[in-house]
Amino acid sequence: MLDRLAPRALLLALLCCCGVRASSSSSSPSPCPARCECSEAAHTVKCVSKDLRTIPTGIPGYTRNLFVTGNQIRRIGPESFRELENVTNLSLSNNRISEVESHTFAGLRSLRSLDLSNNQLAIIHPEAFTVQNESLQELNLSRALYNHSSVMDLATSFRWSSLATLKVLDLSHNNLIFLPSRIFSHLSSLRRLQLSNNSLVAIHNATFLGLDRLEELDLTLNALRTVPEEGLLELDSLPTATLLLGENPFTCTCGIEPFAAWLNRSQGRIRNADGLVCSFPLSMRNTSMLAVGTLTLGCHQRDAGADLALQTSYVFLGIVLGFIGLIFLFVLYLNRKGIKKRVYDLRDACREVWEGYHYRIEIDSDPRVSQVSAGVDA
Repeated sequence: MLDRLAPRALLLALLCCCGVRASSSSSSPSPCPARCECSEAAHTVKCVSKDLRTIPTGIPGYTRNLFVTGNQIRRIGPESFRELENVTNLSLSNNRISEVESHTFAGLRSLRSLDLSNNQLAIIHPEAFTVQNESLQELNLSRALYNHSSVMDLATSFRWSSLATLKVLDLSHNNLIFLPSRIFSHLSSLRRLQLSNNSLVAIHNATFLGLDRLEELDLTLNALRTVPEEGLLELDSLPTATLLLGENPFTCTCGIEPFAAWLNRSQGRIRNADGLVCSFPLSMRNTSMLAVGTLTLGCHQRDAGADLALQTSYVFLGIVLGFIGLIFLFVLYLNRKGIKKRVYDLRDACREVWEGYHYRIEIDSDPRVSQVSAGVDA
């Protein structure tokens, strides 16, 4: 019985093996777009520095990591990324992209990381970063904005795009001078915010409103000379965030004391607080910001002395003006008779002039008197 079954089992095994070989030989590898490199095993497609003008079509559906970098792509829109539901990491850096249309990435249902660094974004449509399933967690816009005015379009896009799950945002190296109020208020899940290497001069009220979960705020290499009370309250609204404030041109003159006191009080939240130093004036250069608080007493003494000197000068000026006024009144009193006579003379002269002027008007207005006067003259 076993001898009869053995040939049949062997035959079935041979048939299965041949079937597997036939199916494997009949299947063909997924096509790869021209001028791109594809790796099905790594689920990766790379189109790097190929002088592409648009996002290539025909990208395989297995793609999870898509790199289209170093090209000449000016605009991207909803048609750029169709049928790519498996892409989780998308890099579009260094493409000279200037316009991102609304819903450009809406079809990328699994997108978690988007890199748009080193571009020239001048037009950012309101829903440019909308992604279905709200899957986007990392957005890199370093060196991406065409100029500092593009930040207004960016603020609108943050407001209208679905970025409630975004955790990392990089806005470094964009020459930002200011941040619009409430620009991050719709990024409630943000954990890390990179604002280094910009030109921010101040922190205003509601700049970081809504970032209750922020864990790291990088403000290094900006143009902060001090942080006024309004800005300190804003930073205190981020109780769980580690702050990076190094390489700013802090000016250690009178008025810096509240900021210095806040630094001493908040050392536990500030990374490398000991390394924060004064840049101006020259006499204070490289002085630790934590030691600037000792200037408080001197500043107050100087201010009190200045106020006392100013008050003394006002009193002295009042005395002098009062004395001059008394002398003037005394002179008027001594010359009261002469002044009275001059006033009467001036009054009489004005009366004579007025009477002569009135008489001339009456003559000119009566024709008979005018004729008599003319005959007498003749």
